[in-house]
Amino acid sequence: MINLLAVSVGNTRTRVGSFVDGKLLEVSTFRNDRREKIGSAIDAAYAPLTDRADASILLSTVDPERGEQVEKAIKEQLGRDVLRVERDMPIPVGRQLDREAMVGEDRLLNTAAAFDKHKQSCVIVDAGTAMTIDLVDGAGTFHGGAITPGAQLMLDSLGQRAAQLPEIELRKPEEVVGHNTAEAMLSGVFYGMRGMVREVVEQIATSINQFPLVIATGGDAQVLFRDCEIVERVVPDLTLWGLAVTLRTALEQAEDHGSGS
Repeated sequence: MINLLAVSVGNTRTRVGSFVDGKLLEVSTFRNDRREKIGSAIDAAYAPLTDRADASILLSTVDPERGEQVEKAIKEQLGRDVLRVERDMPIPVGRQLDREAMVGEDRLLNTAAAFDKHKQSCVIVDAGTAMTIDLVDGAGTFHGGAITPGAQLMLDSLGQRAAQLPEIELRKPEEVVGHNTAEAMLSGVFYGMRGMVREVVEQIATSINQFPLVIATGGDAQVLFRDCEIVERVVPDLTLWGLAVTLRTALEQAEDHGSGS
């Protein structure tokens, strides 16, 4: 069974979770600009693993510089080595991409977790700073997908670039027709994001001749997609589950190699 401190460093937030005997127990999230939160988040997540001699620490990052900072902080705090996906162990998902393509580790981890769980073609919508809409096929191969600014980034851009528009935080609008500027902005972004996901998913379904399972994750997924008909599941911790799948696969392969099979 997997015993793991899983750390996912995103563009805006870092998510930390502990897996004990394969079950996700503790999850902490902090903004990357709140570096003082790292220590308490690591302590809280690592506490259930303190007595687990086989516990591993596995980190992924979409920001190499910040990932190095978090890795260093964990090493100093816990006195433990930190493994990195792709550097120390590959993410177990096939890839059909252009040769020069660079793909965020979070996208690969999400698709690895989704395919490991469902064993079918899936589209994963990751609603974070950017929103990605990615396809993993029925053979477990990642094909890439679409990238767009995230919902909060859209709102921030409106507030910063248009003189008479306010800066507001994402939430579900009270009604479709906004009767004030803030509600109109929320309606445009909220329903625009949902409509964009629907269109991309329908185009993907046409291209692969079947309708995939649609899973949403990321910091804004609950707000945007919890009652969206096209999204069948919202899994906030999908990237952490991808880290667990990565470690489990590596351990299974090492065991098979050791047994000579």
